[in-house]
Amino acid sequence: MRTSALLAIGLVTLTLTPQPASAQRQRLSMDPGWRFTLGDPAGAERPAFDDHAWRRLDLPHDWSVEGTPRQDAPGGGRAGYLPTGTGWYRKAFRLPAGAARHQVWLEFDGVYMNSDVWINGFHLGRRPYGYSSFAYDATSHLVSGVNVVAVRVDNSAQPNSRWYSGSGIYRHTWLTIVDPLHVAHWGVSVTTPRVDSASADVAARISVENVSDAVRTGVVRSVALDGAGREVARVETPFSAPAGQTAVVEQRLRVEAPRLWSVESPHLYTLRSEVVEGQRSADAVTTPFGIRTIAYDRDRGFLLNGVRVKLKGVNLHHDGGAVGAAVPERVWERRLEVLKAMGTNAIRTSHNPPAPEFLDLCDRMGFLVMAEAFDEWTSGKVPEGYHRYFAEWSERDLTDFIHRDRNHPSIVLWSAGNEIGEQDTPEGVPVLRRLLDIFHREDPTRPVTTGNDHIAADGGRATLAFLNALDLVGYNYVDRWHERRELFAEQDRHDHPDWRMIGTESVSASDEFGRGYSLGNDSTVVRPNYTTGMLRAERLWKWVATHDYFAGDFMWTGIDYLGESMWPSKGFGSAPVDITGLPKATFYLYQSLWTDRPVLHLAPHWNWPGRRGQLIPVIAYTNCNSVELFLNGRSLGEKRLEFPAQGTSGGWNSYAQPYVAASTDDLHLTWDVPYEPGVLRAVGKRRDGTVACQAEVRTAGAPAAIRLAADRDTITTDPGDVAHVTFEVVDSAGTVVPSASDLVRFIVTGGAIVALDNADLRDHDPYQADRRHAYEGRGLAILRAAQPGRLRLAASVEGLREGSVEIVVRPGAAPAAIPAAR
Repeated sequence: MRTSALLAIGLVTLTLTPQPASAQRQRLSMDPGWRFTLGDPAGAERPAFDDHAWRRLDLPHDWSVEGTPRQDAPGGGRAGYLPTGTGWYRKAFRLPAGAARHQVWLEFDGVYMNSDVWINGFHLGRRPYGYSSFAYDATSHLVSGVNVVAVRVDNSAQPNSRWYSGSGIYRHTWLTIVDPLHVAHWGVSVTTPRVDSASADVAARISVENVSDAVRTGVVRSVALDGAGREVARVETPFSAPAGQTAVVEQRLRVEAPRLWSVESPHLYTLRSEVVEGQRSADAVTTPFGIRTIAYDRDRGFLLNGVRVKLKGVNLHHDGGAVGAAVPERVWERRLEVLKAMGTNAIRTSHNPPAPEFLDLCDRMGFLVMAEAFDEWTSGKVPEGYHRYFAEWSERDLTDFIHRDRNHPSIVLWSAGNEIGEQDTPEGVPVLRRLLDIFHREDPTRPVTTGNDHIAADGGRATLAFLNALDLVGYNYVDRWHERRELFAEQDRHDHPDWRMIGTESVSASDEFGRGYSLGNDSTVVRPNYTTGMLRAERLWKWVATHDYFAGDFMWTGIDYLGESMWPSKGFGSAPVDITGLPKATFYLYQSLWTDRPVLHLAPHWNWPGRRGQLIPVIAYTNCNSVELFLNGRSLGEKRLEFPAQGTSGGWNSYAQPYVAASTDDLHLTWDVPYEPGVLRAVGKRRDGTVACQAEVRTAGAPAAIRLAADRDTITTDPGDVAHVTFEVVDSAGTVVPSASDLVRFIVTGGAIVALDNADLRDHDPYQADRRHAYEGRGLAILRAAQPGRLRLAASVEGLREGSVEIVVRPGAAPAAIPAAR
């Protein structure tokens, strides 16, 4: 067993140090060139096994999303009625030149689930938890010729998840080559213990491993670089690592006039840590980090860099809709762009560790993250869930999770679990304390919470000992029980004034399963499905926004997702953003509350044949103070709102700003409008009477054409870079036809279709195809380029004018990769 030696040094600046030879670390992608089969063939771990008939593919890969939903699927609605099972992956490869006399690691960012890994027939290990990242030292089992890695993935025991998990090696894989004297895997920890506008102290803790049979000495040279790559601080610290042991080196660097990481300006630095032995550079790693402070105050809520920030959060599951669990980075980037535009500043990774690149994006884009570890502890929610592995694996899984992600400035809070069954039992407290001890031991800089849904529950209330043990008390559905529908956490504030509180999960403003509006199936009466879902969410947000001690809230959920469904639906559709990443109507409610930009959006669409004269509820989501609605040029009256409402100032009946005579206490405006085809137009004004914005919806004519629009003009050949092309069925004037469900056929040149979708969670057509029905006149194609040049997509609908779009493709900068050997 390896031991640790601890060395420390204070603030030191060294200059004019001779530069040693280049470091030897190589991190190479193992994603290309695998073979795959479903089933469980005997002997597939052996190098000589004949896999020539297996399917060829590149990773990441999710075989579940390639299937068709079936009502009798073993995972049921939890898995979106998609297939699961067992599968094998194999790859033959040669080591690159220079790998001799080095250590070689095989790294997996995520395999769902119960993975077993072999190299050249030797079993490297098993990991049950499908969301853990892990690595194996394969050095002693490699050969100079062709090496074969085999991975068995067993997702057959169902159900094992409450939501769609996917199946397979669904995240990236790597082969890392390091010197016998090297920085350990996830062996760098960076914190910023002291920060002000003049300077910041950066503390680095670096584990240097020596796997050789002799004592090794040298220095760890760490250089801090700003976002432009300029050196801003450096330090050198000597170390001595005994044979087969680890030296832990602690360093401090001072950065003058630091640029702080924040939601509005997520400035990142990089720490380059180099292990130098004599004049030889044995290893070097780079670690992005941010300079920022966080605090949770019992009265003021969450403080970022000393400034109170209300968390305007959403929960997100890990799937990307039509791409399943194997989510290209650009898919996540686009989704985060949409959430950012809505005003979201915080994300809870419900209910498991996310992909590493997801957190990289949150760092770069300025999101605050509650990073969650588990959905189950010892008490199960599904028969084959993580509770079966918790006793044996939870400490290792949790430690790996913290080590992997502790340097992300976006992470401001850890969550040890969601709606844990142990919250209301005496046995739960020791389990919680053990997890808290691990969190605090591995990362003392962030507090820990859990998402608790039984704080005021009938027949199983969370114990006071459990809640008191938490660093922050997390509320799932704070308004669920009894008088709390109106009072929320006020009783707890009275009874426990020292508690620091946060909303970990709450209802969203939408209760629609899909994107569609409905007035009911009876054309003689109006029964709308879109008029009440926002009321509970509005009431909650008004309370959260006006009570500083409640740090913020995370709605369920930010984006529609696969699983947790009832047939014939394959997904959960209550989010303000549909599963293709396009805004629904309630997106604009949150945008009106969470941003300062003028917002005015009308709902529903205005195509209701056979309902002339019926009263249609029309909703305006806006942060304008007054909105006047017009139908075909006729005024239907002005409605007004104000939140937060201002009180008198400077004297009786005197106001600092122009007075708003609000017509509602809701956070939206409504009119009952006798339906007639034409144009609904709304004009929004500020409190001073000036026009701030306008919106309209109009009756569409007959479908005339298919219209395509790409999210970007240029993409690259990087595998993680994809293009999103929306397709719309429009009339002759270019208005989307909301009743259109035409079958759209696609032809792509210069690339391939990754997936097609339309946001209809009841559509069971395969995602990997060349055709898709429109849903409410819309849909989405995700494309990947094959080579530099042009990527073109053409779309056709029988009887309509065709549409096409071209995208410029430039060479990418994907990481160097290990090709298949055959």
